Amino acid sequence: MCGRGYVNEGDKKAAEYIRNEFELFGLNPFDRGSFQKFSFPINTFQDSSVFLFGLNSGKEKFSGKLGQNYLIAADAPGFRSDFKAIVFDSTYALPKTFEKFWKRSKGYDVIIVDDRKVQDKTKIEYFKKVKANYFKKKCIIELEKKLTWHQSQRVSDFVRIQILADSFSLTKKKFSGSLVFKNTFIPEYLSQNVIGYQPGTQYPDSFIVFSAHYDHLGGFGKEAYFPGANDNASGTAMLLNLAKYYSQNPQKYSIAFMAFGAEEVGLVGSKFYTEHPFFPLKNIKFVLNMDIMGTGEEGITVVNGSVHKSEFEILERINKDNDLIKEVKIRGRSANSDHFYFSENSVKAFFIYSMGGIKAYHDIYDRAETLPLNEFEDLFKLIVKFGDALQKY
Repeated sequence: MCGRGYVNEGDKKAAEYIRNEFELFGLNPFDRGSFQKFSFPINTFQDSSVFLFGLNSGKEKFSGKLGQNYLIAADAPGFRSDFKAIVFDSTYALPKTFEKFWKRSKGYDVIIVDDRKVQDKTKIEYFKKVKANYFKKKCIIELEKKLTWHQSQRVSDFVRIQILADSFSLTKKKFSGSLVFKNTFIPEYLSQNVIGYQPGTQYPDSFIVFSAHYDHLGGFGKEAYFPGANDNASGTAMLLNLAKYYSQNPQKYSIAFMAFGAEEVGLVGSKFYTEHPFFPLKNIKFVLNMDIMGTGEEGITVVNGSVHKSEFEILERINKDNDLIKEVKIRGRSANSDHFYFSENSVKAFFIYSMGGIKAYHDIYDRAETLPLNEFEDLFKLIVKFGDALQKY
């Protein structure tokens, strides 16, 4: 689904799929329907974009493949030009040499930043300045050990590029190059949360909520995309499994299933929901948010575990008594997934994520083919048994 982002409306295709599954399971929509619409600004690189990038110093050449060995930052404005580039390394990261670099860089459009061997705190501060575009160049190129990407709701006044360091041998100080791509900024992109519920048999106005974000990073036109198998197709798959199970096993309290959009943009969908809830937030007994559920060899981490200690101890005891997963690790408060704005509104909430296994994250390698799902069934059992305990509150 194009990485479930905002190129080719991948998020809308994913949302429609989830809604159809909810309907197939027989979940009830709320009075406002299954979709909760909201909008936000987003910078994109659409299907029509052409991406060309290369560096040349004579003997040294770099002609990368987007996603594999270079990435363009999500807030980048369009760029179409040949350019001259100069390297900023540790020899310039001193007061006197920094001034010399400023003078030498005047005829260059691009700075290549090489800080891989820098550990001195004073020098690190100079590198921070250059990366923040202190010299007001058109583009900053950074050498990185790993490429990761994040979406942006704004457009910067310069282009930032990451190059995978292992793919480029940097011995020269000056390069020529070319860069061609186009951005498309959308001031109000319309997305949606997908919501359904199974009515409670005794207390239909009280809810336990299971949630997961279904969106991911999308991609760069036809050039590259981010599948997001672990983050968070795995959590969405768990949400759908729970929806199917509870549709066949009604509980005392109602159970709501919320698939949030635009989590990767900054928890936009879940924040919007807490500001425009389908039922009073005070009617929620507990929220269990699932994000990155595809591994589990090393157990799970429970964000807010130390905030809601009694519920954490219940979850920990269930796991121990049933010998399900290796460890249930406790963690404190954090604004790192869709549980956060529920917590900020005094709703009890956990965010659980699996640990171990593949390390692919926010890159093109988070694919279904390499996702083990080796503890997925045990995680499902643990969540259901925890849900049973919440029903007894």
